[in-house]
Amino acid sequence: QVQLVESGGGLVQAGGSLRLSCVASGTIFSINAMGWYRQATGNQRDLVARIISGGDSTNYADSVKGRFTISRDNAKNTVYLQMNSLKPDDTAVYYCFADYGVRSWGQGTQVTVSS
Repeated sequence: QVQLVESGGGLVQAGGSLRLSCVASGTIFSINAMGWYRQATGNQRDLVARIISGGDSTNYADSVKGRFTISRDNAKNTVYLQMNSLKPDDTAVYYCFADYGVRSWGQGTQVTVSS
């Protein structure tokens, strides 16, 4: 089992920045990939960014390419999502996930971008 705890959400004006953190604990050696989804009110949960263990290759949703950066600190068992040039459309609950044959989710952190 892998447990995930997110932090870093909040309220920011359009054009601003936030950094989300996700700390993993448990059987972290088995993790294949980690990343972030987001879910706006009334919408489905969509992939934002993912980082693959080992080679550290990354994937991004087209809507965030060039603005968001996913990274990891293996020593801290932490994955980060640096979000720059935020837009009101980025407003959502952001969920961290970890894949290790099954998927674990964090509790979610709210990001609100005001215009």
